[in-house]
Amino acid sequence: DPQVQPQALVGKAMPDVALPDLEDGRPVRLQALAAEGPMLVNFFASWCAPCVAEHPFLMRLQRAGVPLMGVAYKDRPADSLAFLRRHGNPYGRIGVDQPGRVAIDWGLYGVPETYLIDKTGLIRWRWAGPITEEV
Repeated sequence: DPQVQPQALVGKAMPDVALPDLEDGRPVRLQALAAEGPMLVNFFASWCAPCVAEHPFLMRLQRAGVPLMGVAYKDRPADSLAFLRRHGNPYGRIGVDQPGRVAIDWGLYGVPETYLIDKTGLIRWRWAGPITEEV
């Protein structure tokens, strides 16, 4: 829906979706992961140059103990896995949104895009573009 403004999702429940896991294909339910505590949900793709630019900072966040959930957006699983082997894997779990349908529910503009989710599943913050130290 082109009328949906992604910032309008801030303060609302994140879309309750299940995605196939990048590594084993089992369903990953984002809502269930949020119940474990606050987390960042980061949409990325191997073909995305800004995703490469933000990746070192995501690795720093992961080393600092920040829970990160990845969503591989419109990417072939083999390409996503190669990207993570090359740059490191900051994500606790990675769902695959190859057709981009889940991204529509989230109001995604493009990649990278990151959402802060609280333990109740509410979206508290959204950032379109690479996450950097300044952000």
